[in-house]
Amino acid sequence: MEAALEEAKKAKKKGEVPIGAVIVKDGKMIAKGHNQREKKQNALLHAEIVAINKACKKLHSWRLDDAEIYVTLEPCPMCAGAIANARLSKMIYGAKDKTSQDELCGKILSSIRLNHKCEMVQAEEFENECSQILTDFFKAKRSQN
Repeated sequence: MEAALEEAKKAKKKGEVPIGAVIVKDGKMIAKGHNQREKKQNALLHAEIVAINKACKKLHSWRLDDAEIYVTLEPCPMCAGAIANARLSKMIYGAKDKTSQDELCGKILSSIRLNHKCEMVQAEEFENECSQILTDFFKAKRSQN
């Protein structure tokens, strides 16, 4: 999660929403990513999607079986779908998404429509740090406007 937080800090420096993601397989980090939507003007470039894309390229496979993704914020529905479809075995997140009260991410990852299930775990020891970087970012944005 510390590496995912470093990715979030990179995003913040670039004016992106500070979310970072890291993918680990067999105990080794194989990919990392942070939000790039503003820089590249692409709605799809969330941290998780960037990291999944890099991991797929590195492994020459769309199947990321037995790999885990660490992300600083509970994934949105698009990213939860990508995590499930990439067949990641586990998703560990830091902060809960304050805008999501319906546990949609968990519902997507455990949907009976999928033949693959991804375990979802909150790294509660990182919740404050992962949440604070987002709070600080949006507070600074509001004060600029």
